[in-house]
Amino acid sequence: MHVHVTLRPPKPTRGYDIYWSFASERQKVYRRRLDHQSGPLTDDPVIAAHRFTNAYRASDRVSQYLIANVIYDTDRPWVDTFARILIFKIFNRVDTWCHLQRLLGEVSSDTLMAEQVDDALESRAARWPIYSAAYIMPPPRNGTGAKFRRHLELIRSMIRGVAHERIAESPNMQSAFAALASYDSIGPFLAYQFLTDLNYSPFLSFSETEFVAPGPGALRGLRKCIADPGDYGAHDVIRWVMDAQEAAFADRGLEWTDLWGRPLQLIDIQNLFCEVDKYTRAAHPELSALAPGKRIKQRYRAVSTPLSAWFPPKWGVNDAIPARYRTGGPAFESNSRPQLFPIASPAAPTTRSS
Repeated sequence: MHVHVTLRPPKPTRGYDIYWSFASERQKVYRRRLDHQSGPLTDDPVIAAHRFTNAYRASDRVSQYLIANVIYDTDRPWVDTFARILIFKIFNRVDTWCHLQRLLGEVSSDTLMAEQVDDALESRAARWPIYSAAYIMPPPRNGTGAKFRRHLELIRSMIRGVAHERIAESPNMQSAFAALASYDSIGPFLAYQFLTDLNYSPFLSFSETEFVAPGPGALRGLRKCIADPGDYGAHDVIRWVMDAQEAAFADRGLEWTDLWGRPLQLIDIQNLFCEVDKYTRAAHPELSALAPGKRIKQRYRAVSTPLSAWFPPKWGVNDAIPARYRTGGPAFESNSRPQLFPIASPAAPTTRSS
């Protein structure tokens, strides 16, 4: 006999309404920035004053650089793409990547295995920051030498252990996630973020609606938005929210423009919970009683480099994107690779990288 069990659904708080209004407003800011709109991009003082990621993770400036300049700049083997993505993401700084490209000509598995990448970073690490402050991965516990050398040795150990092949052969995203998370210093949060970046490449084809691993910030945001998860675990609540997105915007009378036909995916819903956790610390501090956190650290600063909109061709959205959004420059074929948009290295700062 088949027994049908009805799960008790999550019970939202007022923070759940804030979640959708934040997502709507943040996406408006993104589209206004693409349009080079003059004047204030938002009337929301907290969004205007602080730095938040876009509603869609892949539309963020660093992700756009990764997709266009690290992954799809030319055709190369999977092992090289794997090495390039992880090298870029461990440091997560465009100027660090540009430095490596200038000195090496090509960042690849060969230049990594020969420790040329290490040597190219040596002089820069002594004078300039080489890591992004967005999230800094702890170095492997087993190993000696500078932190950046231990990080690069971790990637070498992954290649020697054919992690790239095991990930490519994984039957599902959760299995690939487990392969990454098994390595020293790559916890669940980073494994999910790194796998999402690897999955932008043409060598993997996991759906972004398949699996999610919420990070600490997303879990804090969930506590502010969901009073009672019911019979759902955190990953199930995120899927429940993803499935509700169309009705959630409509029921609240919120304007929503998706990513040229692509709805919010699990990674985007997860990231939005993290951003709402930060946003509510300033905009709705009363919700901090549900999940205490520190004040928002990063202030918004306008960037002169045009924002691009070009995504992995396998998503099938590039044909719908106006040509002026793809590079901020001349039109080109919709699914061809976008023109590269270098970001100049900054003047030497006064602080050193940790």
